[in-house]
Amino acid sequence: MDVSPPRFVALDVLRGLAVAGMVVVTSPGDWNKTYPMLLHAAWNGWTLADMVFPTFLFAVGMAMGLSFPRALTTTDERQRFWFRVARRVLALVVLGLILAWLYVAAIGAGAWFPGKAGLENIRIPGVPQRIALCYLLAAVLIVFTGRTQADGRRELNPVAIGIAALSILVLYWAAVTFIPVPGYGAGHLDELRSLPAYIDRQIFTPAHLWPQGSAVWAGPVTYDPEGLLSTFPAAVNTLLGVLAGYVLRRFPQKAAVYIGVAGVVLFVAGLLLDPVFVINKRLWTSSFALLSSGVSAVALAGLLWGLRFQVAERVLTPLKVLGANAILVFTLSIVLGMVYTFPLFGSGDHRSSIQGQANTFALGFISDPYLASLACAMAVLVLITAIAWPLYRRSIFLRL
Repeated sequence: MDVSPPRFVALDVLRGLAVAGMVVVTSPGDWNKTYPMLLHAAWNGWTLADMVFPTFLFAVGMAMGLSFPRALTTTDERQRFWFRVARRVLALVVLGLILAWLYVAAIGAGAWFPGKAGLENIRIPGVPQRIALCYLLAAVLIVFTGRTQADGRRELNPVAIGIAALSILVLYWAAVTFIPVPGYGAGHLDELRSLPAYIDRQIFTPAHLWPQGSAVWAGPVTYDPEGLLSTFPAAVNTLLGVLAGYVLRRFPQKAAVYIGVAGVVLFVAGLLLDPVFVINKRLWTSSFALLSSGVSAVALAGLLWGLRFQVAERVLTPLKVLGANAILVFTLSIVLGMVYTFPLFGSGDHRSSIQGQANTFALGFISDPYLASLACAMAVLVLITAIAWPLYRRSIFLRL
């Protein structure tokens, strides 16, 4: 029987919602028959799919906010804390690179993935790497701007965290708007001429960026959506999650209202900022960071309210199972996704994948091709949940 406090149940469900969304977005039966809101925005704008990763980063911050105050007074306590932080950061970076290696290895084995085989084409930025950097930045800011309580424990300073988040958003806007890119000038927000894209090309080189990071399909790679500079505004989603965790811990009875109202304010602020600094997930613009954090906060508020009812917790148990083992579920989804789309059947030009076979099977029962494609994604989600469930019951979790 799960006896976790309600606030931690909400955290697990929020994480589960994020990873479940990721599985559904990345596992359709037919990419050409996918509901528009389950596809990432081509460039500017936003869709439901674009809210998945920001929500996970928000949940990372929320977990950090719930973990304070903590004892950091002695040298031994500080060393243990920073060792744990360093271990998690390193583990996430290594995980990201292993998954990137599996990707290029699959291409070498005949997969139909964009990009080229070989370690010389391995992607260096990535989702786990971005999580690691956002977590590290949040940990540094929490500790070094925190306050020492009367009992000697270190408590986070919400005002300082808020100021840091705002400063990052303003500085990122100023950098992208006013720093000239050699050969192109300043203020461009496209795949080639923007400052984040230029920095990633210079630091990582195009061969080590996202294979689909181009202005046109299969064109030259020019940017990475998890690039270096755009990680700073992404860290704001984590910092705002830290503040949500703080509010939940300090004001448990009114947290749903406070966080919900703040979420609406953030969402509206992102929309209002759009004409000045366009909403764009690939560049993770300041307006996108605000809008997506608002969506995450509203989702959390809804969960906090709904989880007061026992029936809601029962209904949301699959999400709790996924969220309690989020890193394992993420890894499983990537690996199974490679198998899912690998051409295993047939030969020559007539090869097909489990994805294609599953979509054909679904179309035999569901006439609407969009709904059939979604059914395939839901089947993958059910499979991953079925794998995670017995591990959850035995309290087996992948902790980095």
